[in-house]
Amino acid sequence: MKSREVQLKSRPPGLPSPDDFEIVEVDVGDAQEGEVLVRNLYLSVDPYMRGRMRDRKSYVAPYGLGETMTGGAVGRVVTSRASGIAPGDHVLSNYGWREAFRAPGERVQLLGELAAPASAYLGIMGMPGMTAYTGLLAAASLADGETVFVSGAAGAVGSVVGQVAKVKGCRVVGSAGSADKVRWLTADLGFDHAFDYRDADLRAELGKGAPEGLDVYFDNVGGDHLQAAISHMREFGRIALCGAISMYNDTEPAPGPTNLARAIGMGLNIRGFLVRHYGHMRDDFLRDMSGWLADGRITYRETVFEGIESAPEAFIGLFTGANIGKMVVRVGDAA
Repeated sequence: MKSREVQLKSRPPGLPSPDDFEIVEVDVGDAQEGEVLVRNLYLSVDPYMRGRMRDRKSYVAPYGLGETMTGGAVGRVVTSRASGIAPGDHVLSNYGWREAFRAPGERVQLLGELAAPASAYLGIMGMPGMTAYTGLLAAASLADGETVFVSGAAGAVGSVVGQVAKVKGCRVVGSAGSADKVRWLTADLGFDHAFDYRDADLRAELGKGAPEGLDVYFDNVGGDHLQAAISHMREFGRIALCGAISMYNDTEPAPGPTNLARAIGMGLNIRGFLVRHYGHMRDDFLRDMSGWLADGRITYRETVFEGIESAPEAFIGLFTGANIGKMVVRVGDAA
């Protein structure tokens, strides 16, 4: 079987461009003993991938030049010579931006009977959804009825954070990058207050949305959002550091918050986290999220790009505000 794959061609100093990627065709071959042959249905593009394009040590190894961009993908098994996996099964893998692949059976995760469309296992039922769930409930120790601010609130993680907080009876404030995104947050997701950060006074908007202050800030943006949130936290508030997308394409180090000393007197807890720190919560996440989806208490949106050749454009769109909800790329015979 032939497969087209997207490889990293060069390391961008700032915002990536399509020229930083190359599409190649490879012969995947036939499944050998203990292997599966999988045709992907959907590929994930995620902000953390930007860090992997830099040749530096981090919590995950950098991509090599001429290497296929690995990351989340959902596919359907074409051929199986692995125990417990049958043709037609849906599987989740980390084989990333390729139309098809073969791999040892233990390197893919059987999804079983789907509780949502296959693409949702790259979003609300997958890593972004679990990041939101664990970051809010564990890293930020959310309590019912608190006041929460989430930045990047119209993205794959932020939109789930806000909805989980509403399920827990919280007041929720969100920032997003367009009027359409703000309307989605308030009209469809039930946020109590949302604003377009591109033309807003962040501190003023937090004062409108949370006049009594913030108990929790879920940070997806960093920079000025983090500084504004620190200035508006209540005593013993908690800040969960999930991402800092405003700085991912900076060519020079960005200055940190100038008001960090406020965390001392206010007794703030500022905690960075990765979803893998809370792997023990996976069963709870899948149970709760599937239930909330089924009863309509939580919903989601996807921005879908078509074809493997569109993966670089979709990825770049994460940093220019092109997505509402989860960004995915549909490939092959995805339905």
